[in-house]
Amino acid sequence: MPGPLFAVTIEKATKRKTAGVLIALGHGIVEFPLMFIIYFVLSEFEVPWTVQAAVGLVGGLLMIYLGIQTFRNRNKTDENYKASRQDSLLAGIRTTAANPAFILWWLTIGTALILNAKLFGLAGFSVFAGVHWVCDFVWYTVVAFVIFKSHRFWTARIHQGITFFCVAVFVGFGAFFFSSALWQTITALI
Repeated sequence: MPGPLFAVTIEKATKRKTAGVLIALGHGIVEFPLMFIIYFVLSEFEVPWTVQAAVGLVGGLLMIYLGIQTFRNRNKTDENYKASRQDSLLAGIRTTAANPAFILWWLTIGTALILNAKLFGLAGFSVFAGVHWVCDFVWYTVVAFVIFKSHRFWTARIHQGITFFCVAVFVGFGAFFFSSALWQTITALI
């Protein structure tokens, strides 16, 4: 799904062909503990609306902030700059952790998938978790590699358009999640 993690992969892949690998690792650093927490604890309880609303409000604001920072830094290019491994790894961690859709997906649909995998015990759940992450890993690795190999053909206008697309994704998703959580809170309190 095109979302914040996909946008940050495009952004980082223009500087490093292994950005997708590192972003996927950062994504896994957040995703695996969440899956195991759901498996062992949260799958037995219904997630209260207050928690869902808090995730949406905070995550939405963080995503808007990331989009604004990307926009502010859009013209800061240094031809000698090489994206560090830590930069892409942290981008995967931050983008995943700040994405309320990711958290809410795992607390709803993801929980249902985990409950199905739970029928096969810890081994079945572990296979599910591993296969799920391998799919993410392959996807972000391939996307980053293709972007890295093709970005030298991009004109300044194409690069600027892609940057604006990434900013729009961050800010758009952030605004959507924030406003949805705000609406959920207002309607619950009325």
